Amino acid sequence: MGPFSFTSEYNNTVFSKCSTDFTKWEIQKLPQLKQCRPTINVDYTLRIRPISLSCKALPHTTAASPEDSTNSNKLRTDQNNAGITMAIPVAATALDATRTESNEMMGIAADGGKKKVCLFYSSETEDLARRIAAESDAVELRSITWRKFADGFPNLFISNAYGIRGHHVAFLASFSSPSVIFEQLSVIYAMPKMFISSFTLVLPFFPTGSVERMEEEGDVATAFTLARILSNIPMSRGGPTSLVIFDIHALQERFYFGDNVLPCFESGVPLLKHRLHQLPDSDNITIAFPDDGAWKRFHKQLQHFPTIICTKVREGNKRFVRLKEGDPAGRHVVIVDDLVQSGSTLIECQKVLAAHGAKKISAYVTHGVFPERSWERFQHDNGDGMENP
Repeated sequence: MGPFSFTSEYNNTVFSKCSTDFTKWEIQKLPQLKQCRPTINVDYTLRIRPISLSCKALPHTTAASPEDSTNSNKLRTDQNNAGITMAIPVAATALDATRTESNEMMGIAADGGKKKVCLFYSSETEDLARRIAAESDAVELRSITWRKFADGFPNLFISNAYGIRGHHVAFLASFSSPSVIFEQLSVIYAMPKMFISSFTLVLPFFPTGSVERMEEEGDVATAFTLARILSNIPMSRGGPTSLVIFDIHALQERFYFGDNVLPCFESGVPLLKHRLHQLPDSDNITIAFPDDGAWKRFHKQLQHFPTIICTKVREGNKRFVRLKEGDPAGRHVVIVDDLVQSGSTLIECQKVLAAHGAKKISAYVTHGVFPERSWERFQHDNGDGMENP
């Protein structure tokens, strides 16, 4: 068999070989080609598989070596006039699935835009999910039927389960009470197994975050318990579940999670900063932290504002808030914390700041829990300059 060359299906690179030994190749630059360096389409995942290439015999002055005839039985050829079709093993950048499936695996929408995300939601987060979908064309809402059997246990149904195969899926959860956690965990554990490309769990509030340590033998750190439950969410095709939490109570709680989940800790403080800069008295803002924990948690994000630090002191069986450092006199003071329960700390902090001459007092918290309607304590200005948080 004489020497030959062929043009690959990916570019115009011409490979020339005088021998039929496919382990040795030379790249021949022809005059009509501006570039002979092979290129790779990065939109595909590398797979090694045999493919068929159309080859043509080209004139060549080099004689075939004895090795050529010896190895000629390695090739299966079907010669038709000047054309030769050969089935040869080559490194091909191709996926066994279609281009569309490949793009979905890499988060590329069919129209070349951003990846589409199928967003599911709990009963409590439906309004928020609809607001999110209204803000982005990349989010497609999907529904879950939340029902209960006669004995009170959940009867759940994920609509169009086949339709989410190969898609990126997110679930907007709300662990507002122990009674709703089990039904949502049942859905959370099921979704990654539905052959989806990736799974993201958005849990804005990590409810047991404030119970992260033991003060005496027998205390149960339920923050660790919930973290371990979430760490055992099954993997999807894309790998571990991404877990998004906003302003977790203590940053060291990230170490409570195992390696099967990827926790991502976000904060609502950037939204607060944006709002503060819009206020007419933005140049008179001072940030107050109700305790050292809040200062450690947020002071780096708010370092461009003057700061005040309060502290909690215990006198007998009661705890009081005292001013530790900073001067609130004549300032619009904004108290910042991660969460509020009964609101007692905020109110005590407000009283101290007002006593030291604060002109105006506001409060910001990321998570307003307010059990037993404690939010009612903040409905009206109490006369000391405290605004609704």
